Amino acid sequence: MRPDVKRSTVAFAACLLWLAGSGASAQSVERGRAVYQEHCAGCHSVEAHREGPAHRGVVGRRAGALKDYPYSPALQASKLLWTRATLKAWLTDPEALIPGHAMDYSLEDAQEREDVVAYLATLRRLAALPAPAP
Repeated sequence: MRPDVKRSTVAFAACLLWLAGSGASAQSVERGRAVYQEHCAGCHSVEAHREGPAHRGVVGRRAGALKDYPYSPALQASKLLWTRATLKAWLTDPEALIPGHAMDYSLEDAQEREDVVAYLATLRRLAALPAPAP
């Protein structure tokens, strides 16, 4: 097997194993990616700040912690840690979680929230995988 194919196969297998251990199905992650594109990508990006902050590595990060993004004072002062649970709460009702924040959007559908969080949770892991050979 060519080294680049072997590396890609190992990376893909590692991704699947991680997903199996995370409780998120590959279908949930794919649905989450689609929901993210439809509902979140208008203001956010995975890789770069837009109207909202970049989302790569959001799970496990403290809210308002990226130095190069101008968060609202409420979000900066919150000391909230983005976990699967806090992200679901945020997507359900951001104002209830952090009053005075700047985001004016929520996802009404519980399954869509679950799927988006499953997708967001993969972003840090995927960044750590080896890049495909040129």
